[in-house]
Amino acid sequence: MRLGVNIDHIAVLREARKINDPDPLDALGIVGRAGADQITIHLREDRRHINDYDAQRIIQNAPLPVNMECSLDPGIIEIVCRLQPHRATLVPERREEVTTEGGLDVVGQLDRISQVVQELRQAQIDVSLFVDPNLDAIGASAEVGADMVELHTGEYANIYAMLYTNLPHTPHAIQSLQLPRPQLKARLMEALEALEHSAIQAGKLGLIVAAGHGLNYQNVEGILRIPNIEELNIGQSIIARSVWVGLEQAVREMVALLHG
Repeated sequence: MRLGVNIDHIAVLREARKINDPDPLDALGIVGRAGADQITIHLREDRRHINDYDAQRIIQNAPLPVNMECSLDPGIIEIVCRLQPHRATLVPERREEVTTEGGLDVVGQLDRISQVVQELRQAQIDVSLFVDPNLDAIGASAEVGADMVELHTGEYANIYAMLYTNLPHTPHAIQSLQLPRPQLKARLMEALEALEHSAIQAGKLGLIVAAGHGLNYQNVEGILRIPNIEELNIGQSIIARSVWVGLEQAVREMVALLHG
């Protein structure tokens, strides 16, 4: 199982004071030494954390492949094509969200996504689509010519958090706290089954499968049991853990879980 470490939250800390410290570039060597397989960054339209200069320096200097998450915005796609990361992961984006909530509507934006996929592939960039775990999205991802899908694990992570910490990951999940515990457990199994069915179908269609969103040291075990998932992209929980043990140790601990 490959691990992509999302370093956006290092830039979040920097932007809290609008200064130049900590510099996300300093994480590259540490993450590589710790055994991760990939650097993941998200160049958002509002540049709330990673900015253009960060993206350029990270792609130029990373000892690992760089997976660049981005929206379908033409200006953003132009930047991605120019910087040429190893991979671009297309994600939905709304200015009011704290983080990406929900997968890309591939079925509803088939023509636009197909066009963007072709632009990226012409720039010799592998393309992944961040999608909800449902078979329609998987089929449409293969139809537009993507190389890969990243399954959105947010529902699973939210239900897991409600069951075992009593704290939802996102505000819109609070209403589910009213459900009896047996129903929450049933929903957790349904979320895992949806991920598994999607991963299996993606494999049948020739798509490489990754997963991510809300994964941490406690809930990742359930995802590791799903066949066909080859890569996890994890950020916030690793950066949060690094506050206490340092970034290299935080990454090593996650790598150990993925390889264990």
